[in-house]
Amino acid sequence: MMNIQTRIANNGVNVKALLEAREALTEAPEAARFQWRARCDWVNGTHSHARVERFFGLGEEQQHKQCFAYDCDHPELFAAEDKGATPVEYLLVGLAGCLTAGIASVAQNRNIQLRSVQATLEGDMDLQGILGIDTDVRNGFDNISVVFDIDADASEDEIKALVAQSQKRSAVFDALANPTHIQVQAR
Repeated sequence: MMNIQTRIANNGVNVKALLEAREALTEAPEAARFQWRARCDWVNGTHSHARVERFFGLGEEQQHKQCFAYDCDHPELFAAEDKGATPVEYLLVGLAGCLTAGIASVAQNRNIQLRSVQATLEGDMDLQGILGIDTDVRNGFDNISVVFDIDADASEDEIKALVAQSQKRSAVFDALANPTHIQVQAR
């Protein structure tokens, strides 16, 4: 008699609820329109304090369980007080978080048990653009590299497929890799 053991992955992602939400939003696409919000107040110098609390989704105002707060600043080598991560570092954090969440969700859906996932991100930037030294140098990142170290009950090809699917569905990756219309105004 052969003993066959079925493994069930538990990565803490409720895939059933995600698939149900996808089905519901397919039938009511207007509910899929979300508006994410952040508020930022200047403190002093290059230091500012940002908060994320409310957003719009599923056709109505929503609120996080708590207010999330972030301090933004620049390092002392820019004559600043270094009271928080730089805004470009927050972009890297957002990209890492989005891709990592995607990996966990896809792994759960594919019944792949994760033991650890670590993302290391590096963003290359030439400050000559920001500082106005060379107008031909862009202000943003020239290159962003993301390297994942993933320990899972999966083959190398399955792990590569997890990363590829996460990248394919990542909102932050899309926003950074593709043009996004941004309107900036003063009141």
